[in-house]
Amino acid sequence: MFGLFELPWWGYLLVILALTHVTIVSVTLYLHRCQAHRAMDLHPLVSHFFRFWLWLTTGMRTKDWAAIHRKHHARCETEEDPHSPQVLGIRKVLLEGAELYSQARADREAIEQYGWGTPEDWVERHIYSHPRLGDLGIALMLVIDLVCFGVLGLTVWAVQMLWIPVWAAGVINGLGHYVGYRNFETDDAATNLIPWGILIGGEELHNNHHAYPSSAKLSLRWWEFDLGWLYIRLLSLFGLAKVKRVAPKVRIEAAAGEPSAETIKALMRNRCHVLTLYARKVILPVLRLEARRADRRLRRLFRQVRPLLVREDLTLDGERERLLQQAIEASDTLETVYDFKNRLKTIWARNLPHPEVRLQQLRIWCQEAEQSGIDTLREFAALLRGYRLQTVA
Repeated sequence: MFGLFELPWWGYLLVILALTHVTIVSVTLYLHRCQAHRAMDLHPLVSHFFRFWLWLTTGMRTKDWAAIHRKHHARCETEEDPHSPQVLGIRKVLLEGAELYSQARADREAIEQYGWGTPEDWVERHIYSHPRLGDLGIALMLVIDLVCFGVLGLTVWAVQMLWIPVWAAGVINGLGHYVGYRNFETDDAATNLIPWGILIGGEELHNNHHAYPSSAKLSLRWWEFDLGWLYIRLLSLFGLAKVKRVAPKVRIEAAAGEPSAETIKALMRNRCHVLTLYARKVILPVLRLEARRADRRLRRLFRQVRPLLVREDLTLDGERERLLQQAIEASDTLETVYDFKNRLKTIWARNLPHPEVRLQQLRIWCQEAEQSGIDTLREFAALLRGYRLQTVA
């Protein structure tokens, strides 16, 4: 094929997978975990390699990508979210992810607002972000592919150019807020696509990421796997990466006394986890018990409102509000546990003036929960009393 390398068909496939995987690793380690969220530091040589590789294979600029992603977290699932399938529709985000990125990139006011702390050195100003040279890397990559693989190099290059728009912009931004499982009740629709983050470098674990955005590790259950975290640990062994933050681990102390300042600190850092525990240990058991006692019509109603009682990302429009009101009017116990959930959420509301106020409210909440006469609520109050951050050795 008139290239430097002639390979069997499977050889070209392996080359494509290897080249695109380097691009994925560059995005998840450098752009996402290092630059956008400051969860880790990379050695300057590693950092610059990733910048150079992204210039060749995507043309994306660090400041633009970090700013757009930070805005996504700050305005998630609202009209200002650059790529929410809940607002724009799954078809648009899945098929037009690159176009949405370009539109967000054109908003230079937002780029300046959210793009702080990204590289502004000579190379960035005069090459990677230069108005005329910024896209030169993509053309250079085409030349390299043609020289190496001849005519088939055009196919290799085309796949490289499509890889991030399809997998990152489309699949993660689209399906990652539309379908999958949830470990944590975040107030957005983020999901984990699959438990094993390999093809997209760990980004498949998107719900975990939204629960703990500043964590360098995206896998949080023993059965989940984050390939990006494996690379981070390997780089750390050679002094090429330094982890700054990971998701906090919690412990639950049995027979704990009154909630303390440590309890409040643990709750504030693990709000999504606490709400998930509340759903699993209080709301769902109560809902199942009430359904067994109910007639056929009420059982159907309880099934309908189950996500409204558990999910934190669902807005209560007119019809949902009506169904929820019918359900809690039909069950005093369900109304009580739903009210306690809303009261629990106010404990970590931003407008509370002082940690001591939060602590006092939590103590009152636990006392009233234990006096509610509802077994699951009483047991959960005991759990909260012993909720602590795990000490790191």
